[in-house]
Amino acid sequence: MMLSHTEIRDARILIVDDKEANVVLLMQLLAEDGYTHVSSTTNPLEACLLHRQNRYDLILLDLQMPGMDGFEVMAGLKADDPEGYLPVLVLTAEPGHKLRALQSGAKDFISKPFDLVEVRTRIHNMLEVRLLYKKIRDYNQTLEQTVAERTFELRESEARYRSLAELASDWYWEQDENGRFTAVSGPVLDMLGIQADALGDDPAQAQDSGWHEDERAYLRATIAARQPFLDFIFSRDKPDGTHQTFRVSGEPMFNTACRFVGYRGIGVELTPTTYHRKTTENAHAIL
Repeated sequence: MMLSHTEIRDARILIVDDKEANVVLLMQLLAEDGYTHVSSTTNPLEACLLHRQNRYDLILLDLQMPGMDGFEVMAGLKADDPEGYLPVLVLTAEPGHKLRALQSGAKDFISKPFDLVEVRTRIHNMLEVRLLYKKIRDYNQTLEQTVAERTFELRESEARYRSLAELASDWYWEQDENGRFTAVSGPVLDMLGIQADALGDDPAQAQDSGWHEDERAYLRATIAARQPFLDFIFSRDKPDGTHQTFRVSGEPMFNTACRFVGYRGIGVELTPTTYHRKTTENAHAIL
C-alpha cells in the first residue's frame, strides 16, 4: 500500500510555538514544500481544542512555552485522543528534553536551531508513517464491514434457500460425514416411523424396517463416491402391508479446506396418484 505525493501534501498540520518567528519560518518552509493544510497558534492553551476540532495528522510542538509547556500539552492531547496516538513532533533546544518527550508520547523531535534539511525530512517521514497507518486502519475497517455484510447476505440467502426447500418438499435434511443427521426440517422421522440411525448402512436393520436393499445399496455407493443425486427413488414396505415411496435429492458438502463434511438435501413422499414405481435401473438412468 503506497501513498501518493498529493496525499502527503494534503495532510493536516498544526504548528504550536510561542515564538512568532519560528511559526513564520515553519509556515514558509511547509508552503514551499507544497503542504496545503497548515495551521498555527502561538497560544499553547488552544492546542488541544484545535486538535479536537481538526484531528491533525501532525503537530509541531514547542516544549518551552509560558503558561502551558509542551509536556502539559501532550498530556492534554493524550487524554483527549480516542486512538491513544499522539502525532507530535517536538521542537526543542534542550538535549535533556528529548528522551522525556519521547517517553511522554512524542513520536520524534527536531532540534533548535533548525536544520532545514532535517526539518523537511522528519516531517515527511512522520507524515508518511502516520498516513499509512490511517490508510491501513480505514482499509481494515472497510474490509471488516464488507465481510460482515457478505456474511449477513450469505445467512439470508441460506435462510431463503431452506425456506424454499421446505416449501417445495416434505423435509430438508443434513448429515455429517458419518451419515448421522445433524439437521432435519420437516416430518421426515415421524413420517418414516423410524429413528435417524435406521437410515444407516446396516442391511439387517434396513430389512427389518422394510427398506428395499437394492435401492439403498445404490444410494450408499453414490454417497460413498461423494456424488450428488437427483430425484432418487427408494421405498419401503411397512409391517401393516402398506407401501411408501420417496423421492430424494442430495449433494455433498465440503468445508473451505475441501474436506467432505456430509450431505444435505430435500425429499418428498410420493402419493399413489403421482408415483409410478421405478426400478433401480430407472434411478440409475436419472443419475
